[in-house]
Amino acid sequence: MHFGRAAGRLYAAQQSVSRDIRRLERDLGVHLFTRSTRAVGLTPAGERLLPRARRLLALHDELVADASAQRRPLLVDINNPGATAGTVLNEARRMAPEAELMARFHGGLTASAEEILAHRLDVAFGRVAGLEPRVRTWLRQVPVRLEPLGLMLVEDHPLAGCERIALPALAGRHRVDAMMGSPETAEWTDLGRRLLAERGITMAPPRTRPTGAEEMALYIRRHRDPVLVSMQLPPAAGTVVRPLVDPVPLSLVSMVFDSALRHPGLDALLRAAEKLAAAEDWMRRPAGAWLPAEDAALLPE
Repeated sequence: MHFGRAAGRLYAAQQSVSRDIRRLERDLGVHLFTRSTRAVGLTPAGERLLPRARRLLALHDELVADASAQRRPLLVDINNPGATAGTVLNEARRMAPEAELMARFHGGLTASAEEILAHRLDVAFGRVAGLEPRVRTWLRQVPVRLEPLGLMLVEDHPLAGCERIALPALAGRHRVDAMMGSPETAEWTDLGRRLLAERGITMAPPRTRPTGAEEMALYIRRHRDPVLVSMQLPPAAGTVVRPLVDPVPLSLVSMVFDSALRHPGLDALLRAAEKLAAAEDWMRRPAGAWLPAEDAALLPE
């Protein structure tokens, strides 16, 4: 009901969308939309066509996906080999050695989701609740793991000697870096902002996000602010990772892909994630743990 937003989803110019709609109306001999300066609506003919058009487009997507699955590998963004995505990928390769799965290392679901919509990437892992609604509309998400959060600190940081770090102890004393300066990881920054704001903890200022373990080590040594991370992330050289408590904060990691995607590698990833989640209790939510309501709404009942 808005040609400009529709054009944005299609990565096309608004003039092109309007032209194609006029051409379709001319070919069908009917008006599909009522237009005014304030609103766009469907005519009775448009309402009759809409469900048929959706079925036709779904069939088209399925045919294209099935055909492409026979001749190309599945591209998977795993961010970090030691984290959840890397574990699922390794298990999928073991379970289905005939499926060609290729790892990519974009990092950040916000950036990876745009790559999926542009058909340059197939599967990514991360926090879906932090994505824009326009992006989520076109993606399917399957919850995989509830990951406890912690802080990565340089080894000589005053908090590095603690076995665990209580969130109330950070308020008014330490800043926490949630990668505010990285648009590629906006969903992660949103999670950090919610957690820190609720507890009166100052967020570190925007900075350029490091890429890779070596750059992360240099980044932390230079700035010295504790960095909010998943407890599944291995510490960089010269750093330690300590769990956060009181309460234990969680991040819901989901597998994300185009809803029309069909590929034997995707089937292998889904089976691997289900197997690991059941065997290692990945979806267990500890009593009193912190999880944003938007994330909790995505959990299976």
